[in-house]
Amino acid sequence: MRKLIFGMNVTLDGYIAATGDDIGWGGGDGPDSSPSAELFQWWYDQMRASELSLYGRKLWEAMSSHWPTGDQQPGATPAEIEFARLWRDMPKVVFSSTIDKVDWNTRLVTGDAVTEIARLRAEDGGPMDIGGATLAGAAMRAGLIDEYALVTVPVLVGGGTPFFTALESWVNLKLVETRTFPGGVVLTRYETRR
Repeated sequence: MRKLIFGMNVTLDGYIAATGDDIGWGGGDGPDSSPSAELFQWWYDQMRASELSLYGRKLWEAMSSHWPTGDQQPGATPAEIEFARLWRDMPKVVFSSTIDKVDWNTRLVTGDAVTEIARLRAEDGGPMDIGGATLAGAAMRAGLIDEYALVTVPVLVGGGTPFFTALESWVNLKLVETRTFPGGVVLTRYETRR
């Protein structure tokens, strides 16, 4: 069985995007900043360790608007060039009923997301990562998330898209890692207790 990991940058008050889908608060050393080289490397290592990435539509649109040509952008750092190449080659699944085409080693699923995620999770293989609040929320409610990785940025945005969804029952977690990055960014990783 594969492990399903939900990890994203999150504000201290629990949002992955501020009101209006604003992610300008970044993932770095403060508002409107880029992640530190150390944090960017951590995210790269997470993607490299994953065998499959699952995306909701909004996150897919954000990622696919930049990373297919991220290695060709003026001023792209060596880390960004590596990340762009890895992102293009990474097998991906996008869950959406409103888009009709995906590229870059990606498959589109328009049917029931929870059923497909459960099927993929039941397969043999390495870890899968899941991103996007709506998609991850559905997997969370279905009890499919095995690990949560919160990269908490010290900013309060006051509202927006929460990292966690409303649940019908408690989910007990076990802390497996904490790490501090430049700018007061803190990683906390938790495994679901089953």
